[in-house]
Amino acid sequence: MKKYLVLFIFIILFLSGCSNSYNEGDIQKVGMLTEGKIHDHPWIEKGYEGLKTVEEKFNVEVVYKENIAPGEETSDVVEELVNDGVNLIFGHSSSYGKSFFEISKDYPDVHFVYFNGTYYNENVTSLNFNSHAMGFFAGMLASEMSETNEVGIIAAYQWQPEIEGFYEGVKYQDETTNIQMNFIYDWNDTSIALEMYEQMKDKNVDVFYPAGDAFSETIIQHASKDQLYAIGYVSDQLEIDPRTVLSSTVQRVNELYEIVAERFNKGELEGEIITFDFKDEVLSIGEFSPDVPESFKNEILEAVEEYKESGLLPNQ
Repeated sequence: MKKYLVLFIFIILFLSGCSNSYNEGDIQKVGMLTEGKIHDHPWIEKGYEGLKTVEEKFNVEVVYKENIAPGEETSDVVEELVNDGVNLIFGHSSSYGKSFFEISKDYPDVHFVYFNGTYYNENVTSLNFNSHAMGFFAGMLASEMSETNEVGIIAAYQWQPEIEGFYEGVKYQDETTNIQMNFIYDWNDTSIALEMYEQMKDKNVDVFYPAGDAFSETIIQHASKDQLYAIGYVSDQLEIDPRTVLSSTVQRVNELYEIVAERFNKGELEGEIITFDFKDEVLSIGEFSPDVPESFKNEILEAVEEYKESGLLPNQ
């Protein structure tokens, strides 16, 4: 009788261990903070898609909080989430880095993840895209397709890596192409972006690269009306106007949610700055406009494949 009792206890313990094995890396509940409304910006909407993928794949509860400002409000919301059992928190912006860094020591059993920043510690991870390469291929395309030899980039901030990449790509393709640059100093100010668009248009720019997801669609729509070209940003924006949108530089931020959740669940997520590139299949070039010659389309795609293999851009 004693032998059967021991066997019964062993079986119960074994089955209990099996039932929890998938989640023992310890995902319990996942949270996400956004600075805006989910359906107002393609970038934020992609993050939400990633969160829902995590919910389905790992069979865990997820929760999101919209319009959360970095700073004291972030601290209050994090406390609320942690008290509700959340132990993996995504801040869907670079702006959350400092807040996460400052409060993370109070929550050693929680891992904080945000995007495109330099803050990190044992339980804070920054996810970064190699936007320099993304901008380089956009620059090649803009330079090749410009008839006026004037191309323009409208960006939110000067520190965006795609700006330097765009410049290098333009000059690699044609040294004589002139590059006009304007900076909004805000991710969301569409009205200023439009003013900059009009200024550039008046200076003969005929290919635009709007490097900000909140205003890229608006710039593309105006370029379409004016029968000019644009390059999509973050999402594949060809559907807005297949003639206007030469192609897009696509960031699959939704896929990073699954990648990070998998690492965290296995106990392999470290506090560090992680950079993802074309070789990781989270950056890509979108569909091409029929206006782009087939020969040049193949040239860019071949350059991307070579970059994936060597890590070197065509000018290196």
